[in-house]
Order: sequence, then C-alpha cells, then structure tokens
Amino acid sequence: MSSVIQLRNLQKVFGQTRAIDDVSLDIQENEFFAMLGPSGCGKTTLLRTIAGFESPDHGKVLLSGEDITPLRPNKRSINLMFQSYALFPHMSVAKNIAYGLEMEDLTKQEIQRRVADVMDMAHLHEFANRRPDQLSGGQRQRVALARALVKRPKVLLLDEPLGALDKKLREQMQLELKRLQSEAGITFVMVTHDQEEALVMADRIALMKDGRVAQLGSPKELYEQPNSRFVADFIGSMNFFDGTISGDRITLKNGTQLSGVVTADDMNHGTLAVRPERICLHREIPQDADNRIQGVIEDIAYHGQDLSVHVAVANDAQRKLARISATLAEEQELKLGESVWCSWTSQHGRLLGA
Repeated sequence: MSSVIQLRNLQKVFGQTRAIDDVSLDIQENEFFAMLGPSGCGKTTLLRTIAGFESPDHGKVLLSGEDITPLRPNKRSINLMFQSYALFPHMSVAKNIAYGLEMEDLTKQEIQRRVADVMDMAHLHEFANRRPDQLSGGQRQRVALARALVKRPKVLLLDEPLGALDKKLREQMQLELKRLQSEAGITFVMVTHDQEEALVMADRIALMKDGRVAQLGSPKELYEQPNSRFVADFIGSMNFFDGTISGDRITLKNGTQLSGVVTADDMNHGTLAVRPERICLHREIPQDADNRIQGVIEDIAYHGQDLSVHVAVANDAQRKLARISATLAEEQELKLGESVWCSWTSQHGRLLGA
C-alpha cells in the first residue's frame, strides 16, 4: 500500500510553545488514520498544517509525493470537515451537498449524478429536500460528510467529528463513519481526544504528546504493547506496579517480585503495566500463577456486562483494578472487605521505564 500523505520533519512554534516538534510519518491510501492525544499535544495544529491553514516553520507536507507545503488550502486535493458541520441553514440537503460542485466547471447532469451517488452511500435520499434544522445530529453529520466526499478529495480531514453528539449516537456514528470511509475508498485522517473512538474507528493511531508522536501503530498494538507509561496510561485503564527492574522481573517496595515482557534494555527503575481484564481474582493463593499479589476488595462497580473490582494492596497507594464478567462475578459472589489474590500471566504484563 502506498502513502498518500508524507509528513517530513514538521515543526511549528507558537511563542514559547513547540506545537509540532519534528514530526515525520506516512499515512496510507484508503486508511482511516487517527491522531489522538490530550489537549495541547499538537494534534489539531498538525491537522491544520496538513489542510494548509497553518504553515510549518520547518519541514514538508507531501500529497502522493508532491510537495504541497506552499499551496493554499483550496489548491490541495484535501477536504476538512469541521466539528460544527457548517451547513447552510437555508438550503436543502441536496443543495448543501451540491454547493461545492457548483463552484467547479461541471455539467448539471454530472452534479446531479454525483450528488445522487453520495446521498445513496450516506443513506440520505429520503432527506434530500429537508433543511438542516429539520434533521437530527447524526443526519446533519452525514450531510456534512456527503458534502465533503462529493468533491472526491484524496484525503478527508475530520476535526473531532463526533464531539457534538451524545454518547449513544456517537457509538452509532463511529460504525457509520467507518462504513462510509470503506465504501468511499478515501483516506480519512481524524483528530480526537477520545481513546475509545480511536480504537473503534482507526486502522492506525498516532498518539501524540508535547508535539511529538509518542507511539504509532494499530489500535491493538497501542493497547496491548504500549512503549511507555504515558501510552499505557492514556489508552484504556491500566494497573501499574512500581519498583526496581532486573531482567524480566520487578521488585516492589514490599519485596514482592513480579515478571513481565521487557520493552527496553538497561531499565533499572520503572513499572509493570497490566490491563484490568487480564487479572484473575482468587480466594485461595493460586499456586501455579506466574504473578500473584494479595489485597482487599475496597469497591465494586457494576457496569451491566461486567464489574470493576478495586483492590487495595499493602504498601501501594494506588488501588488495583480487575474487570470480570457479570457471570463470573455471580459465581464468585465477591464482597467488600474480602481478602483476595490477584493473578496474571507474565505475557500480559509489560515492563516500562520510569
């Protein structure tokens, strides 16, 4: 698969803030790519630089191998869909979608054909004559997407595209966006601060911190194989056991030794990271477990399909979290104040530097 966007040594400084700090990465054709990170990490500045609304202080933006860094936004085969959707309130759905094409040298028949094709893909035909104020939030978003896709850009940029929707609609639209991207065959580049959104929708994720890419990979790679404590802590829930590292083992303050997968050479002090769903709970000591540590149940939170069990461990200020299925919870009948053992396999723990 070839790259459609190539970023080379991009830098952007605002006053004393280095918003983009020497970023280089490739985004593939027909890929759903997410730039994820906390507020102020540089993801939106990077998106605006790709779109042409920001000029880098150093580096290049290439589109299919062509340097587009000096080009104005309207001269790039790239569309940006804003979070507000920016639909024309006095125009019908069909007119909103056709508006951009009417600015081009196209026949009326060609415009009608392309509008019909994209409305079919976005399931909008029944709303063709409605105005934006007669549509739901999800329908307005589909209109904004259709308007962007009808111009057939090489790349569609989305800035927090689901931010204005409620939780249930967000979850529905995550799958809808993924479907539209696949059917359109266009590269989507999305900015989001929502880790779950990125995990569900993206083929690859660039997790950013302080203007740099902290880790780049598939959702599974970032979730299962974080390369730093920052990545492990930002993506999903994580348990950390701090201590002194030697080889594939870590010694905690209370003397307990645990083992995990080594992620870097010459680590002395660091942490062992374990996902809550990888932890099993036992009333009796699990003799054959790779790793085990004892604690007391301090809280149980019911989520419907599963439970979060918070366990206090001696000499550790951070409570540990186990996620267990509702069925297993019914079988075990766990209670507050009960002493339990936590266990997990070495392959499910990752040793990370401080």
